[in-house]
Amino acid sequence: MIRVGTRGSALAVAQARWVGERLGSSYELVTVTTAGDRGAPVGDKSRWVSALERALLDGEIDVAVHSAKDVPAEIAAGLSLVAIPPRADPHDAICGAPGLGGLPTRARVGTSSLRRAAQIRAVRDDLEVVEVRGNVDTRLRKLADGECDALVVAVAGLARLGFCDAVDGVLDELVPAAGQGALAVEARPDFVPVDGLVDAEATACVLAERELTRALGASCNTAVGAWARVVDGSDELELTAWVGRDDGSAWIRDRVRGRAAGLGALVADRLLAAGAAELLA
Repeated sequence: MIRVGTRGSALAVAQARWVGERLGSSYELVTVTTAGDRGAPVGDKSRWVSALERALLDGEIDVAVHSAKDVPAEIAAGLSLVAIPPRADPHDAICGAPGLGGLPTRARVGTSSLRRAAQIRAVRDDLEVVEVRGNVDTRLRKLADGECDALVVAVAGLARLGFCDAVDGVLDELVPAAGQGALAVEARPDFVPVDGLVDAEATACVLAERELTRALGASCNTAVGAWARVVDGSDELELTAWVGRDDGSAWIRDRVRGRAAGLGALVADRLLAAGAAELLA
């Protein structure tokens, strides 16, 4: 029996079940309450994963399932990311409107993400970005209750919870967060994942995105987007990156195509040479 650790939210449980069903043996879900679940202030990403990592190190669970975008650049000593499964759509969805362009001036756009807020302001500085927090169903309810005119959330989260009908548009103009749409399976190094859990293309893309954010020193408190995709018919990736001020008043966007090894660091160097450190500060 493989013990699969997860946060208790509906999305986290759905993701953990998806992984458990592909482990090739019987499994049980073990719910772990994280600092983020207890209402810890927004800060380092570790608030979502540290309790799960402690459960792994203490032998209480065998694997932990995370949203890859929530995993800090540095994970706990003695643990490894043993699998990144096939990736869902990494883009941001808009609910309540077909896109940002058709919203009236001063329309209220809800999001819980600093990255999304900064990019929305960069695209439309006449919109009012309002903070909308909570699980996916809670945020959708707040939209229905009129707390905002439109809501921006991850396409993948809506799809995994069966809320595809809530998607009114996909915001291709926003650069997703590193790892968005992907799952990360963390375990002790002696755990051997089944072949069906490891996707080579998703792994290459997510690792390149994580390399970029690590080189920039990015965290939950920085407006950074990173999205890699495999270039059709080649063994290369195309990595798109976005760095900006929280208010969207200044930003840098870059796109580079190349081999996966070192691509994230290369794009980070280009961004830093163009002034990214000043924007992140």
